[in-house]
Amino acid sequence: INQGKPDEVLNSPRMAMDGLPKGTLQPLLLLRAAAAADLADLSAGLKAVEDARRLDPTDAGSWLAEVPLRIRARQYKEALAAADKAVSLSPNSADAHYSRGEALHVVPNLVAALAAYNKAISLEPAHVGALVARAGIHMDQDRVDAAAKDLAELPKQGPRDPRGVYLKALIAERQGRSSEARDSLNELTAMLDPIPPQYMRYRPQLLMLGGMAHYSLGQREKAKPYLEGVLRGQAGHPMSKVLANIYIADGNVDSAIEILSSYIRGNPQDAQAMMLLASAHMAQGRHARAAQIMQDALKVSDQPRMRTALGLSLVGGGRYGDAIKELAAAFAKDPKQLQAGYALAAIYVQAGQAANALRVVEALNKTHPRNASVLNLLGTARRAKGELAGARTAFEAAAEADPGFVSAQVSLARLDIQGKAYSKAAERLNAAFAKDEKNLEVIIAIAELSERSHQLPEAQRWYAKGDEVAGPDNTAPALALVDFHLRHGQAGPAKEALKRAQSKSPDGLLTLLALARVSLANGDAATARTTLTRAANSAGYNPPLLTQIALLQIRAAAPQAAAYSLDKALGERPDYLPAQALRVDLDIRRGDLGKAELRARQVLNQYPKLGLGHALMGDLAMARNQRDAAIAAYRKAHELEKSTDSLMRVFSATAVREPAAAMRLADQWLVSKPGDAMVWRALGDTQLGAGNSAGARRSYEALIKLQPDNAEAMNNLTHALLAQKDPGALKMAERALTLAPTAAHVMGTAGWAAFKSGQPDRALQLLRDARLRDPDNPDTRYFLGSVLASAGRSGEAREELSAALKAQRGMSYRTDAERLLSTLR
Repeated sequence: INQGKPDEVLNSPRMAMDGLPKGTLQPLLLLRAAAAADLADLSAGLKAVEDARRLDPTDAGSWLAEVPLRIRARQYKEALAAADKAVSLSPNSADAHYSRGEALHVVPNLVAALAAYNKAISLEPAHVGALVARAGIHMDQDRVDAAAKDLAELPKQGPRDPRGVYLKALIAERQGRSSEARDSLNELTAMLDPIPPQYMRYRPQLLMLGGMAHYSLGQREKAKPYLEGVLRGQAGHPMSKVLANIYIADGNVDSAIEILSSYIRGNPQDAQAMMLLASAHMAQGRHARAAQIMQDALKVSDQPRMRTALGLSLVGGGRYGDAIKELAAAFAKDPKQLQAGYALAAIYVQAGQAANALRVVEALNKTHPRNASVLNLLGTARRAKGELAGARTAFEAAAEADPGFVSAQVSLARLDIQGKAYSKAAERLNAAFAKDEKNLEVIIAIAELSERSHQLPEAQRWYAKGDEVAGPDNTAPALALVDFHLRHGQAGPAKEALKRAQSKSPDGLLTLLALARVSLANGDAATARTTLTRAANSAGYNPPLLTQIALLQIRAAAPQAAAYSLDKALGERPDYLPAQALRVDLDIRRGDLGKAELRARQVLNQYPKLGLGHALMGDLAMARNQRDAAIAAYRKAHELEKSTDSLMRVFSATAVREPAAAMRLADQWLVSKPGDAMVWRALGDTQLGAGNSAGARRSYEALIKLQPDNAEAMNNLTHALLAQKDPGALKMAERALTLAPTAAHVMGTAGWAAFKSGQPDRALQLLRDARLRDPDNPDTRYFLGSVLASAGRSGEAREELSAALKAQRGMSYRTDAERLLSTLR
């Protein structure tokens, strides 16, 4: 038995029992029972026990031998009955009372088990098993000092008990003596690792201790064979939970689900195991199954941490309304629930509910005042609410609480970038990068800084570096590179960059969304529509993602699909404002003004203090050609929420009939908001259209100071300069062309500027290329007709001018084109 050969005891001819005297046969039968217990052979074990009992019915030994057999077979009632019989036969036996304690311990009836261990220790003060077991119960009841006292009573001589060494490690860890804890765990592994596997396989408690010791030391690979050995000998053992954690960490989630499902079938009341199983299903993307498991777990144990796990599973499935409800309930019941509060605040930030986020994270900060992650989230919530000074204070506190917490430094750098303190941001990020050159968060932040400071080649290099550093399953940096190219009008490079993400996760939801955007940028609406249908199916019931998908579906000319996506989002979360607003916009686009009005009034009634409802009513009035009513609604929206969006609605509606009034409105806004690029652009466009080239020039120059790489602003400024006959027009046009070399209208403007600067050959080359890329642009065809006419090629000129005047799109130079065409007839 000590060599791990229990089968020898049962089957070897040398162990034959025939003819043995009673004094030898009876203890041999008890050893056969122990061997059978090792082999999980309940039938053979009980037969040996019964045979021994017939030889001496008054001996407690046969009853003591029965207890571990019954426990291993999970027959706890029978185990306790056997232990009770042993105690009745030998009331002064410490082993009998200890055995009774073991039977009670596994039920578990800890109060009665503790009494049994106490009795064993009173009879034999140095009883190792009882002292260790009692110390274990003290630890379960968080009575660390009492456990330590028991372990101090263990005999100083003789071999160390592995259970005592493990408990010593637990006590040291609970008391904050981490170094001593690690020393004890290392001592335990040094005791157990040399033991031959063939012996260990029949000692589940030693296997369990070895597995837990290595697991606590972070040695997952060494822990795994120990714990797998426990489960081979006893399927459904509680160690299933620890082994499942290891499998999940290793990415072997299917194995984790298998052993947890088996364990829960035998232990349906273990809410902790159910919570772990739910997290495994979440890792596989099966959020609905995870949510169902957690709802079942709550019936077993309605604890805040359980509601937190349910909330997180609902988040994964996109059921944000239900998730907020569960997380808020968990946090209200236990404000120290870090995971619940953190997740709840993060959802509020994502949903644009900065005030709610701030309320939650401030409460969380009271119970976790030095937690760097909480302080960082506090800064994020304050930043979302526009409290930039408070945000900086929180980020600085996070960095002080944990100097190695990189996220705090990145958050501070992003604040610096927002304030255009680029050199300070670079200093922070370079210092963080010097400490860890593979930190993805830092690398992406450096890319963002390079982009914001208009160092576009550097930005592209850093985004690409992020993708190189990212693991095989992380598509975020590759997708960030795709977005970078799309922001700068580089549809071709965006398509190439997308291949990097597709190689890692071809069917991932974010990859599909990127494919749809790239397809739209490259003029492939059909591929975008097909891709977005797949994305909508993958998004589940996630309102933000479904709303994003619907917006792309509208761009892809798939209004019916967009309506389905939005209805799905609103079915999950009827109060999700972005989806409500887009649904009204879609109804207006489809001409269903009655439904649009019902939805817009619903938003207005639900949120009377928000400007959105009035803005939607204004959109509806515009669709009905009720411009005065629209302007009144837009003004009301702007009074409630003075934002760029609300101003632009008023501006656009006013500019159609009263451009001068619209321009005055924009001028007033820019006095206090000189950094508003959108308003500068709108003002410049209106001024240019009204023939105010001097005003347009000032507006576009202000915009270019804010956005030095804005090719559209440079293109339009070129037209203002041409109207003023400014010789700098061509230089400005060439700058725009450098930034947007494939944009047909920019190419056409550069060709026109070249013609006006006396470079007809360069003009003709650019304009022919522009017409080839976009033959329906009437301005480009007018420019080309003018150049051809000046070269004496009247026939070709007439063809271009006639096509320009027949175009359905708006034309800036119609009068000039008509005049020139009349001279060529």
